[in-house]
Amino acid sequence: MTAAQIFLVIAGLLAANLPFLTQRSLAGIPCLKRDKALWLRLLELIVLYLLLGLLASVFERSAYGAAYAQGWEFYAITFCLFLVLAYPGFVYRYLWQGRKRA
Repeated sequence: MTAAQIFLVIAGLLAANLPFLTQRSLAGIPCLKRDKALWLRLLELIVLYLLLGLLASVFERSAYGAAYAQGWEFYAITFCLFLVLAYPGFVYRYLWQGRKRA
C-alpha cells in the first residue's frame, strides 16, 4: 500500500466514526438539543462519504492521470463498507453510552 492509500483508510475510519463521537455538526456548530438526532448523524455520514470519495478521486487522478469509470455497484459497495467502518462509533454512542444514561 502506498502512503496515500494508508492515509485514505485512516481518514475513512475517522470520518465514518466522527458523527457518532461528537455533538457538533459538520460545520462545527453545536446542536441546541442535548443529543443530535439519528437522522442528522446519518446525513453527516452521507456527506462525509461524499467528501472522502472526492478526496480519493483527487488522489487517483494525481497518481494515475485519469480516474477509472465506476458504475453504481462500486458506490453501493463502498458506501456499505463505509457503514461497516462506522459501526464502532454507533456502538459507542447508542449501545454503551445509552446504558450509562439509563
